[in-house]
Amino acid sequence: MWIGWIEFDLLLGDVHSLKEKRSVLRPLMAELRKHFDVSVTEAGLQDLHRRGVVGVGLVAADRSRIVAVLDAVEEHVAARPGVDLLSARRGIITGDD
Repeated sequence: MWIGWIEFDLLLGDVHSLKEKRSVLRPLMAELRKHFDVSVTEAGLQDLHRRGVVGVGLVAADRSRIVAVLDAVEEHVAARPGVDLLSARRGIITGDD
């Protein structure tokens, strides 16, 4: 069993309130869940209206599947209009770790 995660540090575009921030992040997180069958959460910076941290995690039988999904998720987030990807941190471990 392999476990993979990726954490995105995001700069949001024309957002002036926490309510507007949620209106940008919620659809993004829903898209990731639907298209990639992953777990997604807002993982930090909840009190800042122009910044966000989104975490994505998944479990698979082999490492290559984890890498492929994490790469696709990162490409999707990077291409999202209105969101600038500042950084992405990822980790992959095996159940034996």
